[in-house]
Amino acid sequence: MARRRKQQYEIPEGNVITMRNVCKSYDRSAPALNGVSLDIKQGEFVFIVGDSGSGKSTLIKLLLRELTPNTGFINVLGYELTSIKHRKIPKFRRNLGIVFQDFRLLRDRNVYENVAFAQRIIQEPNSHIKKNVPRILATVGLADKYKSRPNELSGGEQQRVALARALINHPYILLADEPTGNLDPRNSWDIMQLLNQVNREGTTVLVVTHNREIVNAMHKRVITMKQGIILDDEMHGEYSAEENETYEQSELEEVYEEDYESAPEDSGMQDDGYNGDYQ
Repeated sequence: MARRRKQQYEIPEGNVITMRNVCKSYDRSAPALNGVSLDIKQGEFVFIVGDSGSGKSTLIKLLLRELTPNTGFINVLGYELTSIKHRKIPKFRRNLGIVFQDFRLLRDRNVYENVAFAQRIIQEPNSHIKKNVPRILATVGLADKYKSRPNELSGGEQQRVALARALINHPYILLADEPTGNLDPRNSWDIMQLLNQVNREGTTVLVVTHNREIVNAMHKRVITMKQGIILDDEMHGEYSAEENETYEQSELEEVYEEDYESAPEDSGMQDDGYNGDYQ
């Protein structure tokens, strides 16, 4: 019997994501990630912030196993992504929910079919799909839009469809890459309230964002990246990067803060180029 390779890095108990000394370079210029290590425990809500080129997108792609690091160790939900076999990647990704900035909805299908698509990929019985899709659409406030096509929806509604599709298979981890980047302030806040509810129900949530006002209003864990390293990692942190203010209105943060503090504990809760491996 062949001896098992000794694991180089210990995975702290309770972690759903572990990275150790991860480096990733695309060429001989400055590395996109330079020795990044982090632990994310089950049930955390984490913002990843930083200016353009700080390494945020590279980090997300590594967690999705779209990229592999040059050096280091990545374990997500027990899968060692640095050594996972290619045939196991689709199975791994079905533990994740993905929400993109550009929605990635299937333009030739209505809302119901966009969400049902995620269940068809995992071969969920039709009888279950008929129950599950209306339920999740009601949760995100789109029960009456199930026959609509994406081009008939507002940006905020399209992002709610994307969120419904990401959540319908009950992922362990939800990764949201700039989920409010194409939305106005009010719709942005609605989406973040839904993500907060998902997190309260047990899903680990990672959000990449430039929206300083939302980050500072929600008082979650904040990982700040700069030039490929983790500059700061704070519980109940803030995003102080002045060069990345998504909205310039000085009063907007007060609006977010007021809405967040007064929100009920349980408020109601991808596509061209969509890759079904993520469901």
